[in-house]
Amino acid sequence: MTSVLVVADALVGLAGERQNREQAAVSAPHVAGLYAFYGDERAWRELGLEPILGQPLYVGKAERSLNGRDVGTHFCTGKTGSSTVRRSLAALLVDRLGLVAVPRNLARPDGSANFGLAPDGDALLSEWMDERLSLVVWVKPEGAPLGDVETKVVRKLDPPLNLDKVGQPRARLRLARKRMADASREWPPSSNPTTR
Repeated sequence: MTSVLVVADALVGLAGERQNREQAAVSAPHVAGLYAFYGDERAWRELGLEPILGQPLYVGKAERSLNGRDVGTHFCTGKTGSSTVRRSLAALLVDRLGLVAVPRNLARPDGSANFGLAPDGDALLSEWMDERLSLVVWVKPEGAPLGDVETKVVRKLDPPLNLDKVGQPRARLRLARKRMADASREWPPSSNPTTR
């Protein structure tokens, strides 16, 4: 059973001081914990979401390293295929940023729903994230069941980019991600429109 006090501490921690990617690269610890991405008002608008004061866009867990997972994967160009939050952002920003979905491994396309982005679009997404998002981390206390804490925090905060543990279908986000996954399975696009 997850201690009510641990969950309360996580909620307080994730409402703490927000940092941009550069700050987080220096200060986010290399230990397990939870992280929350927050967006400015423009980010919410560009994602087509109604802003809710103080609500994070996404909450996740890092089993080993908050620094490695958050800064090293989520904010890193070329890592969209390994980052669910990058895939969600890409799916909602596809038209605004002119993104092109590709298989996450171009050398060995496997038909996975975990799409990547063409390199120029991946760089644009990273730039957008650097400008619009901030990050807060919470370090897991010794012995705390991270998965249980994450579940309770996600259910309480209801971040709109989380697909699991929220108890809601997130139909718009799921459809947008499916479109990107479908497009990546058609890679490379045919240069002759009559053969499609």
